[in-house]
Amino acid sequence: MNPPSEGANALQSAGKYTYADSKAWPETERWELIGGEAFAMSPAPTRLHQRIVSLLMTKLGAWFADKPCQPLVSPLDVFLPEGEEALNEVSTVVQPDLVVVCDEAKLIDEGVRGAPDLVIEVLSPSTAYRDFTDKRALYEKHGVREFWVVNPVTLEVTAWNLDHGSFGLPRPGLLRAGLEVLIFPGLTLRVTEKL
Repeated sequence: MNPPSEGANALQSAGKYTYADSKAWPETERWELIGGEAFAMSPAPTRLHQRIVSLLMTKLGAWFADKPCQPLVSPLDVFLPEGEEALNEVSTVVQPDLVVVCDEAKLIDEGVRGAPDLVIEVLSPSTAYRDFTDKRALYEKHGVREFWVVNPVTLEVTAWNLDHGSFGLPRPGLLRAGLEVLIFPGLTLRVTEKL
């Protein structure tokens, strides 16, 4: 299929886009696929967004240094297949800001195949609505055990935990005060550094 136009927010084709289609698109563009629909990942994140991602990744990296789980940072393709389809046929490929993966079998050369245990999305103006709606539903459907959305301006966090196959009520918090990652007892993420 023809590549999408840079700067488009969402692009629909007559059919569904797959990972194979996206590999043919310009390397200078970043796209996510959700159910075969392409969403632009532009403009680039703000400095504040990237500072929060960097601080959280540093904290996750330190905490998991001697543990089997692996924290990873975007850009990283996370493939969420509907079944056992070949990688090129997957029509949902997202790039969360931060993930933690505990199942080594999910780590592939191209990224992560299957639901990470923890997903953290730091809000951007162009993706905020989708993070709270489409992506929350997507992560719930595919079995992400804990999902956080972080506001980089206020440092407010909205967290959901999987309980019997669905996310329970949202759990609010503030990164300045610290919020526990419930699926990893003893891990509290706190941002006290200057932004």
